[in-house]
Amino acid sequence: MSDILFHGYWRSSAAYRVRIALNLKGLDYEEVDHDLRTGAHKDLSYTAIAPAGLVPAVEHDGHAYVQSLAILEWLEERWPEPALLPKALNDRAIVRGMSLMIAADIHPINNLRILKYLKSELDEPQERIDAWVAHWIQEGFAALEVMIGRHGDGFAFGATPTMVDCFLVPQVFNAERFNVDLSAFHQITAVAEKARALPAFVTAHPENQPGATTA
Repeated sequence: MSDILFHGYWRSSAAYRVRIALNLKGLDYEEVDHDLRTGAHKDLSYTAIAPAGLVPAVEHDGHAYVQSLAILEWLEERWPEPALLPKALNDRAIVRGMSLMIAADIHPINNLRILKYLKSELDEPQERIDAWVAHWIQEGFAALEVMIGRHGDGFAFGATPTMVDCFLVPQVFNAERFNVDLSAFHQITAVAEKARALPAFVTAHPENQPGATTA
């Protein structure tokens, strides 16, 4: 039995990021799936671990960690090899900035609880919700496309997977789920295609998780 307990949801892109990082680090973990559609993440047994009731969360050695970016930073410090951050100080700042373009600017306004609110509380039709999703993904990707053009060399930053790729591939998955037009983003789609061929990314893919469904 692994000493890393990972709380996620098979289709959560934030959880997807952490699975990729765990796999790239070669770490064994046990995953508990909390179905966001049924509200399982709001169960008191889970909010005792993650008070916000959000996935992912990681338990290890008596401690609980929340928020995917913080979890990836913890993994990097606890198991520094293989590295997800470059060695040079300036390069690490660039990688963190690129990661945050997804984690802070794109994903939060397109995640499930926001989309549910738009539909149930503001009574927005699905076509307007889809347009909302596409707008914010395309706006964020336009900036990332430039950054990858400057710093990428097969992957989003450099010639090996970094933290950025852990964030980028799940965001591309989200874009594809909502049929967002990515034809203008040649750098992003090329990086995603290359990364998704690696075993660490294949194993982490939502459709390859035990709780995955077609609904």
